[in-house]
Amino acid sequence: MQHVLLIGAGTMGKEHANSYYAMKDVRVVGIVDKRTEQAQEVIGDKDTIVFESIEEAVNTLEHIDVIDVCVPTFLHKEYVMKAADFGIDVICEKPLAYTLEDAKEMMDYCDKKQVKLFVGHVVRFFPQYAKAKELVANGAIGEIGVVRTRRGGNFPAGWTDWYSNAAKSGGVILDLIIHDFDFLRWNFGEVERVYAKGLPNLHYAIVTVAFQSGVIAHVEGSWVHQTFSTQFEFAGTNGIVDYDSSKEEPVFLSIKQSNGDVGGVQVPQSPLRRSPYFTELQHFLKCLKTNETPIVTAEDAYRAMEISIAALQSLKTGLPVTLGQKGEN
Repeated sequence: MQHVLLIGAGTMGKEHANSYYAMKDVRVVGIVDKRTEQAQEVIGDKDTIVFESIEEAVNTLEHIDVIDVCVPTFLHKEYVMKAADFGIDVICEKPLAYTLEDAKEMMDYCDKKQVKLFVGHVVRFFPQYAKAKELVANGAIGEIGVVRTRRGGNFPAGWTDWYSNAAKSGGVILDLIIHDFDFLRWNFGEVERVYAKGLPNLHYAIVTVAFQSGVIAHVEGSWVHQTFSTQFEFAGTNGIVDYDSSKEEPVFLSIKQSNGDVGGVQVPQSPLRRSPYFTELQHFLKCLKTNETPIVTAEDAYRAMEISIAALQSLKTGLPVTLGQKGEN
């Protein structure tokens, strides 16, 4: 049995709690949130204990295998460092932090305290995105040239409206399309240069990402639409892979034929029996048991942040930013 202490009873805290409750041999022994009524709504009739502080929880509970941090971004560092001080392995929702300096300090501190740090970049666990990764890796559409991704919906509601404060959330660039930055880096390797344009309030942005491999990606993020959806399109020398969640279709693979025509086929996807969050968290818990390297590492999370911070700097200056020459955020 693995025992989880959950920090935060907001949207992501509820998502993680529901995933853990659906797992065998996993028990959420406690949830920390000063909003005790909201925490009680998250746990329902489960035997999870509600605490108002992490210190109270750790001093009360007999055993904790992992602390799962699901609080707003600007509070991640505080709770990750506290988990490390208690010598307990930690899962932290993305983005790891608001600044690269904080992220590096958190990673180094966890290493120093010899605790594992997992970061929740859940897109790698969506079957459609994993299938696209497989097709690209197998050369199904040949050499990739241009990629387009889009991720957007309405403005998210959060505790004390923290998403509207760009100095706490980083807007769509750091909070939302960092998902796509991580996914694209997973496919195409390290980034050379970024250029971003968007609204001053950071509710909309489009970022051009040039990879060292030669791939060019156009990444769009929005908090100004009514419904949430995600799309991607990979264009290669032999065909196209695309996906649009709003159409409720599987990944679509179009291959050029010898006569110049393009033939399309849907790449089958079985209906999700478990949410990607369930798959992600189950994977992290398995890594705790087996000591294997997770699909997404803390270093991966840091690299995705580097791209986001470079995009924020480009948006501020109006100039392209080469990775390693970003200046201060």
